[in-house]
Amino acid sequence: MPAAMVFAGILAIGTDAAAQPSGRDTPSAGGIRASGVVADIRVEGTERIEKATVRSYLKIDVGQPFDGELLDQSLKELFKTGLFADVTLKQEGNALVVKVAENPIINRIAFEGNSHLKEDQLQTELQLRPRVVYTRTRVQNDVQRILDLYRRSGRFAATVEPKIIKLDQNRVDLVFEIDEGARTEVRRINFVGNDKFSRGALQEAIRTKESHWYRFLSNDDNYDPDRLNYDKDLLRRYYLGQGYADFRVISAVAELTPEKDAFYITFTIEEGERYKFGKIDLTTTLKGLDPEVLRPKINFEAGDWYDANLVEDTITKLTNGLGALQFPFVDVRPRISRDREGRKIDLVFDLNEGPRTYIERIDITGNVRTLDRVVRRELMLAEGDPFNQAKMKRSEERVKNLNFFEKVNVTNAEGTQPDQTVVQVDVTERSTGEISLGAGFSTTDGALGDFSISEHNLLGTGRDLRFGATLSTKRREFDVSFTEPYFLNRDLSAGFDVFRVERNNQSYSSYSETNNGFSLRLGYPLTEHLRHRVAYSLTDTRIGNIPLTASKYVLEQGGTHVISQIGHELTYDTRNSRIDPTEGYLLHFSNDIAGLGGNEKFIRTRAGGSVFETLPGWDKWVGSLTAETGYLTAYGGKQVSISNRFFLGGDTLRGFRVAGIGPRDVSSSDALGGNLFYRGSAEVRFPLGLPEELGISGHTFTDFGTLTRSAVGDPNVKDSGSLRAAAGVGLMWRSPMGPVGVDIAAPLRRESYDKIEQFRFNFGTRF
Repeated sequence: MPAAMVFAGILAIGTDAAAQPSGRDTPSAGGIRASGVVADIRVEGTERIEKATVRSYLKIDVGQPFDGELLDQSLKELFKTGLFADVTLKQEGNALVVKVAENPIINRIAFEGNSHLKEDQLQTELQLRPRVVYTRTRVQNDVQRILDLYRRSGRFAATVEPKIIKLDQNRVDLVFEIDEGARTEVRRINFVGNDKFSRGALQEAIRTKESHWYRFLSNDDNYDPDRLNYDKDLLRRYYLGQGYADFRVISAVAELTPEKDAFYITFTIEEGERYKFGKIDLTTTLKGLDPEVLRPKINFEAGDWYDANLVEDTITKLTNGLGALQFPFVDVRPRISRDREGRKIDLVFDLNEGPRTYIERIDITGNVRTLDRVVRRELMLAEGDPFNQAKMKRSEERVKNLNFFEKVNVTNAEGTQPDQTVVQVDVTERSTGEISLGAGFSTTDGALGDFSISEHNLLGTGRDLRFGATLSTKRREFDVSFTEPYFLNRDLSAGFDVFRVERNNQSYSSYSETNNGFSLRLGYPLTEHLRHRVAYSLTDTRIGNIPLTASKYVLEQGGTHVISQIGHELTYDTRNSRIDPTEGYLLHFSNDIAGLGGNEKFIRTRAGGSVFETLPGWDKWVGSLTAETGYLTAYGGKQVSISNRFFLGGDTLRGFRVAGIGPRDVSSSDALGGNLFYRGSAEVRFPLGLPEELGISGHTFTDFGTLTRSAVGDPNVKDSGSLRAAAGVGLMWRSPMGPVGVDIAAPLRRESYDKIEQFRFNFGTRF
């Protein structure tokens, strides 16, 4: 950009031509005699604007006397249009001369120096556009909008200097020269008045974080005034959840350093005293209701520390419980009586009749691609039903769980009648197709990579279609799957899978196998937490690549095995998260029967469960217990092939290799698998005192179990059926590239022929 073309001087921010025309403090028509009659009006200096347009803004016309007040009003009106850089009024004889200098037209808008924010982001903030009249006021407003945008992204040191390049025909190019400056970090967060909890504990409770090198993937260490208000609410929730019912945030102050590169945030709080629950009671005005039948819904008692979160959860449970007892119109309100001297809070839940409101209609908006019925079938409400606030919130959660939408907001508004309401479901769709590549390493499969392409909302119907491939040094897998979540317009999840799996089992059993087949499956809920699944599969398994040095019990397995089996599984799941549970439990029971065709006949049964619980008094310490057993038996004079037997070790029994325990031919060291196993695990996950953003946690565990089979009467086959056990510690890192896990375990009980694995490492990612 030639320097000679830049208009002299930078535009003065805060000075407007409309406010200070031609150097005058106030627009005026000074110099015109307030005498005589206007005989003519001449307009000079116009280029694009019609002279008649200029005259239309004048408050004086031909035939009227020269009036100073009317002339001043005319001058101000012309400047208010924003069309002119300067306006002067002169009297020449009996003629009024209006001389104008038009504001230029913007030819182009450009940005220089921006890298953190892209041009399209900046452009959306501007009011000015090409072919719009240029005014200093509009430029000043747009400069402020750009600065606000940078401040919202955490850059308070940013500066913006607008410049113009004059062109012919009274046109200009507008250039915003931007110095983005360094990111304005939150250098320190202080708390004043906290005696009961440390600064570190309170920092964990809020969203804003202090800046550190490891937060390069997060913007929580940028100052955001909206987030600061949210932090005040988070602090309030934290203290109320710990029993401090009088807690309040007195102030939250953010101070910017003189260099504008960092903020110091100070929360001044008043903790108050800690309270316990006192008397807890239920009252009702509902006819025919004994409130004591709802007492089990209250999972706290007198003497427990007060927890506002438990109170909110109990309100929801009581509302749902009343709905199940055929009381759809209810209003559950907690009545609190505070004993400040005894530091107790008496709590009475008033169960009263609420307004009789029915659902007039359900409006769904924002779903451009997803069909209405996909959303409606997740709603626990329908037109004509009694309105239930708890069911509405639960419906919102169910729609969110579809994972088809970026945002889901379910609200209600007044209907056409006083006793009617309209449920409004507003969604913002997200991309549901994905192409996934993966890479990783594990001690089970070695180096691995995978590829998958899937569409989770096929044609907006909610159907799921996936093709996947996994390649590793020990396994190759290809599969195609399809799922119809609402088969026959019912809550039936139906689907099929077609697969090919190749496994190299040479390292522990001296054989390789190839599985080709398909499966059909159908799942449906029995209750909110209990689900049943039935499935049929047909698999062609070829066992080969067996060396002559292998066990004779492996050599006899070579060939083709066709398995035609039907099975079912019951699952009861109350976990609060499927990925990282901190409370709840999971139970499962399954049976598979092979023999409906094929050349194998067996019955396989498995049962197990896991329970998760946050340890009392140990925040973020989560204990878990897992137990599982399985039994496999052949019938009809058949033998179960080695590929369908149970194996134990690796992830299922840490401290031992994959297939590390159980029946083994010591002459070849081949694992033979078993038909009966049981295993258990006790584990505690705990924080390491590191910042939560690092995603690193520790765990300690004890695993135990055994695997056995029917005696074969061969002295070379060792099968004690004894209990094995191991204990160890580990680390888990939720890294930006995927989860990384390391376990170190030492066997406590073992047999001499078992295969030990004291160090186990897993790494994987998807991108």
